[in-house]
Amino acid sequence: MSKKVLVIGTSLRNNSNSDALADKFAEGAKVAGNEVTQVTLKGKKLAFCVGCMACQKLGACVIKDDAIELAEQMRCADVIAFASPIYYYEMAGQMKTLLDRANSLYSSDYRFRDIYFLSTAAEDEAGVDERAIHGLEGWIACFEKCRLVGTVFAGGVDGMGEIAGHTALDQAYEMGRNV
Repeated sequence: MSKKVLVIGTSLRNNSNSDALADKFAEGAKVAGNEVTQVTLKGKKLAFCVGCMACQKLGACVIKDDAIELAEQMRCADVIAFASPIYYYEMAGQMKTLLDRANSLYSSDYRFRDIYFLSTAAEDEAGVDERAIHGLEGWIACFEKCRLVGTVFAGGVDGMGEIAGHTALDQAYEMGRNV
């Protein structure tokens, strides 16, 4: 059965390594016959959540920017894959901002069940991505019907294109193929 898969690239850098993981995940999901939408936060306007909680009453955020459309795309997806560079052992700030702004989904009839996390970092030690995963799991814990299904990490990739030939690309492709 075909699923609606949303792949969100959160890097603001052109030709980023995390975007390469997102591309491979999307490619695998498409090959498997899924309906794939790929978006990037690059060029998007995302203000910080102000904690007013109006979204809980209105069903949408009162801040008029690109987060409204992104949250709606998230709500309608069966599967969401986030791709992020790791900065200071955490997810990129713009990814955290998107998660905060997706607060309107909390009381909605969201479709997403499976969440994936694809990440890259200059550092290559074990556990570099653990804090970022933990942060994403905190967001997931607020949505009873969904779960973190899988993660892919590519360490030792800092400069643009350094991910070329990295085994994580194959892992992302296979993970996408098996959503």
